[in-house]
Parts: sequence; structure tokens; C-alpha cells
Amino acid sequence: MGNFVDPFLHNGFMQRALLAGILVSLTCAIVGTYVVLRGMAFIGDALAHGVLPGVAGAMILGMPAMLGAAVGAAVMVGGVGFITARSKLSNDTAIGLLFIGLLALGVVLVSSSDKLTGDLESILFGQFLGVAHSDLLAQAIALVVVLVVTVFAARPFLLLCFDGDLTRAMGYKAQWYHRLMLLLIAGTVVVSFQTVGSLLVFGMLLAPAGVGALLAKRIGTMMLWASVVGIASTYFGLLASYHFSWAAGASVVLTAVTIFFVVFTGVSIRHSIVGDRS
Repeated sequence: MGNFVDPFLHNGFMQRALLAGILVSLTCAIVGTYVVLRGMAFIGDALAHGVLPGVAGAMILGMPAMLGAAVGAAVMVGGVGFITARSKLSNDTAIGLLFIGLLALGVVLVSSSDKLTGDLESILFGQFLGVAHSDLLAQAIALVVVLVVTVFAARPFLLLCFDGDLTRAMGYKAQWYHRLMLLLIAGTVVVSFQTVGSLLVFGMLLAPAGVGALLAKRIGTMMLWASVVGIASTYFGLLASYHFSWAAGASVVLTAVTIFFVVFTGVSIRHSIVGDRS
């Protein structure tokens, strides 16, 4: 039992990492549920990678990495809107072009700067075990903002997940709420990348929410399941990282993805048995 508890009782950095992981898990559970239900995985992935040049540029200039991530996310979201509004290109095409362009720019910046040689791993995979109190505060504020916006926009968000035309018929501005949802996704990526990294934050958005979608039919219950999976993944992923010297962020996301496939297999087997009986 000590192996499961002692690392968090006697190490301040593990306690901060666990708290940061819980905050990230709760935020990603809420936002990730909408990403899964609306089929917005591509834009989520693009945002997670699109912050890379912003972070790299900020670190080269000696500015806060989170500010650079915010700029990168803003360029991605604004660029998609600009391209689709002024051309016949689809959303996916615009996202794909900006995704590849920003990722390539980030790789160029990282590879051409000696300043970033030692920081590349932290940019890509986060600093789970080096979370500062300021990071915890930022993540707590982000969680509160996400909760407030989600409560305020619960009905239009629900309608938007299933039928955009119905959203407009009910008197809501579908495009406005779509942009608000994009801002929530972007904000979650910007705040969470400091902990799990720009490459792994996408996994925390998708895997726990994917489990919620498999196990529940109501959005609130999906978010609850996603929160449980995210927190469990954080706890057991950090334990694995502590005992086996694995990368903390990658261990947490790998745990979440493993839970998803275990649940997916179980649900598939159950459906097969029920189908055979009927």
C-alpha cells in the first residue's frame, strides 16, 4: 500500500503534480466532451500542435511561454476563420494548412535556436514534475472559467453538438457559440500545455472524454466519467513515472489511452453478447 501512497505523502513536487493533473483532467473532461461529441478532434489536434511556434518564439525572446502559446492558438483560430470567410476552402482544408504550416514553423524555430535545445522536451511533453504554484493558479482559473462558460452556454452547446440548424431555429447564434467553443478548446490547450506538453494535451482532451462517450448518453454523465478517468490516469500515471522513471506527462496520457481501449473492448464484447442473445 505504501508504494501507492508514499510518493504523494513525502514529496512536494508529486503533490503539486497530482493537483495540477486533477485540474487539467477536470478542465479537459468538460471541454473534451464537446470535442468528442462535435467531432472536433482535428481542430483540437491542430491547436495542440499550433501552439509550438508561439511557445518557441516566446522562449527565444525571453517572454512567458504561456503568452506565446496564446498567440499560437489565436493565429490558428483566427486564421481558420479568415481563410474560410474569404475563400471556398472548407474548414478542414484551412485547419490542415495552418496545422502543417505552424508545426513546420515551430520545428524550424526549435532546430535553429541553441536556447531551446534543453527546453525541447519540456515544450513537447510538459513539466509535470516541475509545476510551479503560478501554474496551479492559472489552471484553477481556467477551470473556473470553463465551468462558468459551460453553465452559461449549456443549452446552445448541447444543441450545437447534435444539430446546428436546430440551434439557429431555437434562436441561438450557432456561429457565435461555435467560436466560443473554439475559444474554450484553445484556452484549455494553452493552459494545459505547461503541464502535459503541446503534443500530449490532445490525448487528455480525447481519451477520458472518449470513455465518457462509451459509457454514458447524457452530457453531464459523460463529463463525470471523463473526470474520473482523467484523475485516475493522473494518479496511476504519476505513480508509474515515479517508480519506473518514465516521462510523467507521457505516462499519464498513456494510462488514459489504455483505459479507453480497455473500456472500448469491454463495451464491444458486451454489445456482441447482447446482440447474439437478441
